[in-house]
Amino acid sequence: MHPTILEINKENLIYNVLFFKNKLDKSTKLLAVVKAYAYGSDAVLVSKSIEPYVDYFAVAYTKEGLELIQNNITKPILVLHAQPENYLQIIKNDLEPNIYSFTGLKEFIKTASSQNCLNYPIHLKFNTGLNRLGFKPEEIPEILEIVQKTDVVKIKSIFSHLVASEDPNEKEFTLQQIDTFNKIKNTFNKILNYLPIYHLLNTSGVVNYPKAQFDMVRVGIGMLGFANDKNTTSQLKNVLTLKSKISQIHTLKKGDSVGYNRAYFLEKDGKTATIPIGHADGISRKLGNKNGFVYINNQKVPIIGNVCMDMIMVDVSDTHSAENDIITFFNTQKDIMEICNKLQTIPYEFFTMLSRRIERKLII
Repeated sequence: MHPTILEINKENLIYNVLFFKNKLDKSTKLLAVVKAYAYGSDAVLVSKSIEPYVDYFAVAYTKEGLELIQNNITKPILVLHAQPENYLQIIKNDLEPNIYSFTGLKEFIKTASSQNCLNYPIHLKFNTGLNRLGFKPEEIPEILEIVQKTDVVKIKSIFSHLVASEDPNEKEFTLQQIDTFNKIKNTFNKILNYLPIYHLLNTSGVVNYPKAQFDMVRVGIGMLGFANDKNTTSQLKNVLTLKSKISQIHTLKKGDSVGYNRAYFLEKDGKTATIPIGHADGISRKLGNKNGFVYINNQKVPIIGNVCMDMIMVDVSDTHSAENDIITFFNTQKDIMEICNKLQTIPYEFFTMLSRRIERKLII
């Protein structure tokens, strides 16, 4: 057991999911994005906790979807970046692929045909401005020509992704994307003899563009308590808490150095504590030498010296602390944002940097 633990608060997680669900029309479905270990937490623990409250899950890659299947997740799972070499595995495990190119579309139909599939659910992604993955709107006739020639696949959903739904300065561009997606929807609905699910909004989109809910919305980082908007984030609850313990305490004298390269010297006699977590666990070296902090017995103390691969040292001179005392790296959204600001990054990146070596634990 690793002494460093990332706690996942189930109650707060469900609260956040319901916060977003309550913003939706009764008919609007909710898709939970749990890619990248549910944004650095734990996809299985998160998915099991929220499955009763959501309609769909999404992962980035096939392997992530298989992990959910193997852990008895039964809601449908969309693979957002499905790769042709995994199509057979996708079909055999009832995962649902995002098809974003003609290469992928033709290859999936070929693979599905070899497995004697009938109306296998596929999802079509359109590029409305992100320029990352997706068909172009003008390619719809060719897509329909291919799909309508076979009964092997059936379009389960059609979707796109907003570029800057959190940025009020890009409102005009976002509205253009919404308009483009509406046109895509209307084109398909005129020709298809059934209605796919249409979805466009992400976490920030749910908050800022509620009239563009279509049939389903996708929420990811919002489940963990962040909405790219201070006001909304303040209404959410923090889900992740990172904890460890003190391995050893050293009593040192003024002028003694701490850690690699003698990067830090004590300015007075004092004590340091060594904690079993380092840059191999996702604690950036940028947080060394008083840029980062931890809490010991509710006191905020600085990280000193260079962050090591497996350890950090903190100044506990002015605390009442002992070996094996519990320390906390972060426990609030404010703590997390302070760390992110120091690293010039965002919670998305910071959370996903946290190593899988750290044990994940669901707090009920």
